[in-house]
Amino acid sequence: MVKISVLQHAPSVHLPARPGDPTPTTRNLDPLMHPFARARERNRALNAAKMDRLFAKPFVGALEGHIDAVEVLCKKPGSLSAVASGSWDGGVILHNVSERKHIRRIQGAHEGKVSGLCFAQDDRLLSCGVDSKIKLWDASPQDDITEQRPLNEYPGKSPFNSIDHHRSDPLFATASNLVQIWDETKSAAISNLTFPTSTETITSVRFNLSETSVLGSIGSDRTFTLYDIRTGKAERRVVMQMGSNALAWSPTFPTNVLLASEDHNLYTFDVRQLKTPTHIYKGHVAAVMSCDWSPTGLEFVSGGWDRTVRIWKEGQGTGPEIYHTKRMQRVSSSIFTADARFVLTGSDDGNVRIWKAKASEKLGIITARERAAIEYRDTLKDRWKHDNEVGRIQRNRHLPKPVYQAAKLKRTMLDSRAVKEERRRKHTRAGESKPNAERKKVVIAEQT
Repeated sequence: MVKISVLQHAPSVHLPARPGDPTPTTRNLDPLMHPFARARERNRALNAAKMDRLFAKPFVGALEGHIDAVEVLCKKPGSLSAVASGSWDGGVILHNVSERKHIRRIQGAHEGKVSGLCFAQDDRLLSCGVDSKIKLWDASPQDDITEQRPLNEYPGKSPFNSIDHHRSDPLFATASNLVQIWDETKSAAISNLTFPTSTETITSVRFNLSETSVLGSIGSDRTFTLYDIRTGKAERRVVMQMGSNALAWSPTFPTNVLLASEDHNLYTFDVRQLKTPTHIYKGHVAAVMSCDWSPTGLEFVSGGWDRTVRIWKEGQGTGPEIYHTKRMQRVSSSIFTADARFVLTGSDDGNVRIWKAKASEKLGIITARERAAIEYRDTLKDRWKHDNEVGRIQRNRHLPKPVYQAAKLKRTMLDSRAVKEERRRKHTRAGESKPNAERKKVVIAEQT
């Protein structure tokens, strides 16, 4: 009798474990069997980079309602969808971002522009304006969204430029010709904070998110000042080359603060060492008007006078993601949502726009298989980012012609300045003029 050997395979090994799962495949991992694996992987990375740019459609929608420029935006702590916006027309609108509806609409909240907004505890909203008044509003959803009576009103002596609420106590700080600390239960300021030799107008004030008794402010005389409400005085101040328009404390590194400057750059400082910035972020071609950190602390958004919105990775000073539309005018406010997936911007054309934080991200339900494919493509792009072709595709951004021309002119001017400095150095005695690091040019003086 003939003995026959038969190859026997269990069908379960070759079938998906559950309906919808991919069919299992067996593969020989010996590199000698796959001589073109690297070429295939590069091709996949190239395709992944192209797909990323192909599907980059960051604009999600616009929240309408204001009839003048949107000056300020703020998000509600602990909420993913509630956002308040204040305008030059004196109106305040509470938006539900997920449903794109108005929760509350307060017409004529202030005479003149609304210059500051922040949420207080228990569904309440604080607003301040150039009419020298602070008003406390009910921000809870109601049937009558146009109810316009404030819960409380705090009169001031000069126009207010900014307001921020303490994280846990019923205190808030305002910025005018000085920094004032207010108690919600009292009608007058309980403390005035000012630097002894200061005469500037304070343009913005923010409480630290971790050390909640510390707050920072920026002024019209190009200063950044640190205060402590426990001592009731200014602790330190730095004078910079150019003035700042906005500041934001990092949510993950309590000592890091981000400043949006008039010189087209953004700077991060460690408040323990204010002599030099930790990073300089260059890209805007006009003054940077607003900035805000992502809740993860890994990236931040900035909006500028050049009508663009840029999303930066923390620690990478160049090559941000750039968003723009034909109709968007100068961007005066920009914030991240609490889930770090979206960015909201307010501009001079009266619209609050919603953008994706990651331009090519798919919205809606993503299956496990799609998620695995997305993660694989991201890994490929990261691994091959130094390849010439892959890197070029990833870096390439189409800009509006005025922005492109302005960037080109700015580059020419900076190159000319560098050449001039180098020639001047060559024609002076050795050691007399040493080149200064870019970071050491930012701060002029530090005062305590």
